[in-house]
Amino acid sequence: MKKKIEDYLKEVEAFRAEKLEQLEQFRIEFLSKKGKIPALFNDFRNVDPTDRKEVGQLINNLKTAVQEKIVALKDQLEESTQSKGSDMDLTLPPNVTLGTRHPLSIVRNEIIEIFARIGFSVSEGPEIEDDFHNFSALNFPKDHPARDMQDTFFIEKDPDIALRTHTSSVQIRVMQSTQPPIRTVLPGRVFRNEAISARAHCIFHQVEGLCVDTDVSFADLKQTLFYFAKELFGEDTKTRFRPSYFPFTEPSAEMDISCNICGGKGCNICKYTGWVEILGCGMVDPFVLDSCNIDSKKYTGYAFGMGIERITMLKYQINDLRLFFENDLRFLEQFKSAY
Repeated sequence: MKKKIEDYLKEVEAFRAEKLEQLEQFRIEFLSKKGKIPALFNDFRNVDPTDRKEVGQLINNLKTAVQEKIVALKDQLEESTQSKGSDMDLTLPPNVTLGTRHPLSIVRNEIIEIFARIGFSVSEGPEIEDDFHNFSALNFPKDHPARDMQDTFFIEKDPDIALRTHTSSVQIRVMQSTQPPIRTVLPGRVFRNEAISARAHCIFHQVEGLCVDTDVSFADLKQTLFYFAKELFGEDTKTRFRPSYFPFTEPSAEMDISCNICGGKGCNICKYTGWVEILGCGMVDPFVLDSCNIDSKKYTGYAFGMGIERITMLKYQINDLRLFFENDLRFLEQFKSAY
């Protein structure tokens, strides 16, 4: 048995490891339940009583040698790994994938930039609004369907407070705090109680515009929107206006552009008419001006509003509105070169 222990000691002294896996295998070989050292302790009972003290000491020395060897090699291997890591060039940029702006943000910023070129500033307001700013000041009658719970998200504790249904409420706030001349666009998120589908959502985004000054006419409105359509969709874009109705503008109209997908020839996007509606507009109703303490006999104005989702779907030929809210990287990464 003494000869076996001496051989094991020589084996321990000669052992070298280049990887932690090799060191772990060495530990298992000597110290595991079925390893060499436990086997020696099992055979210890067969040793002659006169030799037990000496043999026991040799086994303990072997065990100590194995443990010290494991500790020394482990420290050596870990130090070697750290020194290799120090060769890294920490001045290099991290290897991370760059993100991109959301397509709605891209189009929103582009719309704002187009109107900024012709003197429009940017105004924003709260998403939770009171009845006056969201409905009453905009000439919505008390029995208007928009005031019903099936169309608007009201705050349960206060029926006069709701999530705004349009950014027109910001128009009221601007006219209350600013005297003409006013020339501003109003981007923001709005909420309506609608079923979610490929063409509708309960959350969407708008950009509205407001201009109030002396001698502002419908011709000024049309010229502004002509300029906007050609800047956003291209010089070949055709436009048309159709009479419409909104409580806060009179007269009112809806603006269509020639379908940029089929070139006006007719497709399923434009319902084979060659035209796609992009916004509503009109002259600010005198009632709205008076509600904001602006003299409607001295000043006139126009307003317009568009859904950013609809504009984005047309611009990038996207056929499902829900894609804007799902945060699917496969969809979003397509817009890396769009800004």
